[in-house]
Amino acid sequence: MTSPTALGAYLRDRRDRLDPAAFGFPATRRRTPGLRREEVAQRANISPTWYTWLEQGRAGSPSADVLDRIAKGMLLTKAEREHLYMLALGHPPERRYRAAEGITPRLQRVLDALTWSPAIVKTPLWDVVAWNRAASCVLTDYSKLAREDRNILKIVFCTPRIRAMQTDWSSLAYSVVAAFRADVVRAGASAEIDRLVAELSAASPDFAALWQHNDVLQQGEGTKRLQHPAVGLIELEYSGFAVDGRPDLGLIIYNPATTGDLERIQRLMAETFPDNGVPMADRDGSN
Repeated sequence: MTSPTALGAYLRDRRDRLDPAAFGFPATRRRTPGLRREEVAQRANISPTWYTWLEQGRAGSPSADVLDRIAKGMLLTKAEREHLYMLALGHPPERRYRAAEGITPRLQRVLDALTWSPAIVKTPLWDVVAWNRAASCVLTDYSKLAREDRNILKIVFCTPRIRAMQTDWSSLAYSVVAAFRADVVRAGASAEIDRLVAELSAASPDFAALWQHNDVLQQGEGTKRLQHPAVGLIELEYSGFAVDGRPDLGLIIYNPATTGDLERIQRLMAETFPDNGVPMADRDGSN
């Protein structure tokens, strides 16, 4: 819910914290700290009267353009800008896509701590930018793929070996495309979507047909069943999580569904990593 009173109070609080000298205004004697209302209005290129009404809770709901100009004029942080939107409009700003710049070492350590649970971090375009050792054993060894090929849709639709591992590939393909469509629309990555969809449509008639359906699906959790060529059937329960502070990234964790599935993963990892070395990370540094 929006709150004109809360919006006005927030604007006044932010304005009072600003140093006039840092914004190029004369360091004259002032009755109150911070910028004057007309100075904020000047920086935001809006009417001083309109801005005053905003602080007084009398201006109604401002447009996203006005909010952006105020946020820019006040040099609000990303979190402060989002809070401004929530108070004024009841929703966060429209997400603007930016290419992922990798993950922090701390997040990689979180992945590595999930010893028997495959885990990956993906972008809104479903490029895999980080994974743990269990994921490289059970899902696919991303380190052996070129960076541009570490894309979940490319792996699902363009890798016969991965397709053969799926116990119900048709259902998987449908849900993957529908969930991907929902993700990329929220990300606002129109140009990047067009390029990826064109590439996938040319490479896979199955993808091209499913993309034409225009179906969307929210896929926060579910069950995945793989017929692994080395250890047989593995059933995994997966859950998706947002990465706090990184709206461009999503974390997916696959937990073994039963004790038998856990034992098969343990056997597979023991065969793949007989030296029981350091948990796998993106050692080539390309993420």
